[in-house]
Amino acid sequence: MDITHIIDQFITGLRNTTALEFIAVLAGIGSVWFSRKENIWVYPIGLINTVIYIYLSLKGHLFGEASVNLYYTIMSIYGWYLWTRKDKVKHDLILHIGFSNRREWIQQLLFFGVCYVVIFTALTWMQKAFAPEAIPWADAFASASAYTGMWLMARKKVESWIWWIATNMASIPLYFIKGYVFTSVQFMVLFVLAVMGLLTWQKRASIVKGGK
Repeated sequence: MDITHIIDQFITGLRNTTALEFIAVLAGIGSVWFSRKENIWVYPIGLINTVIYIYLSLKGHLFGEASVNLYYTIMSIYGWYLWTRKDKVKHDLILHIGFSNRREWIQQLLFFGVCYVVIFTALTWMQKAFAPEAIPWADAFASASAYTGMWLMARKKVESWIWWIATNMASIPLYFIKGYVFTSVQFMVLFVLAVMGLLTWQKRASIVKGGK
């Protein structure tokens, strides 16, 4: 596939972008922008994105990504609750941005590994049974890293951004191949925002750690 073909496919994909996908992309970018700012609007805006992508992913036979967005929806509600919890005495927010310790790193690596194996196995079966367009290894990686990132984001862990970076890198070519070109562009933007988010949260976590 030469560069001319890629550009032609990109332009054609943009022309075929539906209004629903356009809304989902804007909501997704807005959600990540708010998460970088540690703003609670990350969750209500994010819910718009996840609900739409459950539908789009199922339509495009991206079953791993569909499961991710269902998981996002559930975790958005959970994260919304955690981010708004306040101390009953001081009325200050309980949850603060922080780094993962050794035990938490081991937990998230194991969590990623289990998710990858389960999703890869399921997608391989689906590919043989009724979804030949599925790409098990790539879809499973993007999905498993996203599962891990969302879990850590709800707990305000700096390392969540590392998993988001991995998710975005895998999702850019995955959605492009599937014909969701505008969504692929979204993941390019999200990749940049994830890098910025990592740097921002590292600074905030260092300040919180230094203030203790």
